[in-house]
Amino acid sequence: MIVQSVQTQLKLFVLDTNVILHDARSFQNFEEHDVALPITVLEELDRFKKGNEDINFQAREFLRQIDQMTGDLLSEEGATLGEDQGRLRVIFTNDLDARLHQVFLHDSPDNRILNTALHLQRYVNDRRVILITKDVNLRMKAKSLGLQAQDYINDKVESFDSLYSGRRILENITTEQIDRFYQDSGNVHLEDFPEVSDPIANENFVLRNGSKSVLATFNKEEQILRRIEKYSPYGIKPRNAEQVFAIKALMDDNIKLVTLAGKAGTGKTLLALSSALACSSAYRQILLARPVVPLSNRDLGYLPGDISAKMDPYMQPLFDNLSVIRHQFNDTDKEAQRINRMLEQEKLVITPLAYIRGRSLQRMYMIVDEAQNLTPHEVKTIITRAGEGTKIVFTGDINQIDHPYLDSLSNGLSYMINRMKGQDLYAHISLEKGERSDLADIASELL
Repeated sequence: MIVQSVQTQLKLFVLDTNVILHDARSFQNFEEHDVALPITVLEELDRFKKGNEDINFQAREFLRQIDQMTGDLLSEEGATLGEDQGRLRVIFTNDLDARLHQVFLHDSPDNRILNTALHLQRYVNDRRVILITKDVNLRMKAKSLGLQAQDYINDKVESFDSLYSGRRILENITTEQIDRFYQDSGNVHLEDFPEVSDPIANENFVLRNGSKSVLATFNKEEQILRRIEKYSPYGIKPRNAEQVFAIKALMDDNIKLVTLAGKAGTGKTLLALSSALACSSAYRQILLARPVVPLSNRDLGYLPGDISAKMDPYMQPLFDNLSVIRHQFNDTDKEAQRINRMLEQEKLVITPLAYIRGRSLQRMYMIVDEAQNLTPHEVKTIITRAGEGTKIVFTGDINQIDHPYLDSLSNGLSYMINRMKGQDLYAHISLEKGERSDLADIASELL
């Protein structure tokens, strides 16, 4: 048997600033390998340490951690990352790689970080140097210069196909089996239905044969399949099985966390808002929020106008969904008047997500729209703020991401679906069929 030397297996990972702003603890996730920080990264983190956004928290948290770890002095050998782990080093270099000087004519933080990685590749002989960055363009620049570059994948979903959909379709169920769901309480014990294999908490099923079908959900605590009734909260009628499943989860008091994923026009936000209104008496407030991804990744302060003028374009889709619900009724109907009253009394609030920081989320029905633009840490921060009696709903399209450093596998919505599936308090539905209009559905598929 050939035993490969441990020394030849070791690597040196060079971290970009955006990796740290994504996850302040990222440097601890490289096992026995060493981690290098270009001095440019510390310089960039200094610009991000002030503020109330998630990236500001990540910058401060990282700087605090390495300050405690390094003590009074950081030697050239670096500081140990812990038992059976590598070492952390801060790298200074003034030598500009000739290839960088020839190809890239201007100085920038990205080019300086790339230069540091190339410097290490040239002078470190006992380790393979790998640049870790969430910037696709920087990865391509590194690869073009012969330097191995990778994305930070510690919190990535393994694959798009493995993402939990929240429902299964079972064919060739006998008529007698389906009829059992329409008798008595509509419950069937799992042991009496061997066709359903290894269900998880709150998983949904379409059980059908050629002529009959039934929609059911699995109750893990009681080990039963329960028939789902169709509801039309605030006049919004479900148009397919997935929307029926979604409304059931959205209106179930025992389910405290719901995620709805789907392309534009599948009804995610509309279903969440109408369901929230239908069960609003159980909650102190309905809060609709969405993350603001600034234009060209620039702060909103660059935009003209007061705070209302800056925010209104981002919040308009939420107002549009509320308008759809209002139009189900006449102005004199009690439902329409109740919506107006809730807005006036701030029982129904539409706000940018950043504005909920510091608030206490007690007995709230909170809907977070466009959750695919949140990082895993931001999702965790929101959920861990939930107090007694609070329900949180995340909606989003994991294929339509505006955040510059997230993709369909690394965004907070995908991460949450992958990690929370099977929990008793959690339910997820992937909405696939567009219901906005035939035109919108065709455009989503073909364009």
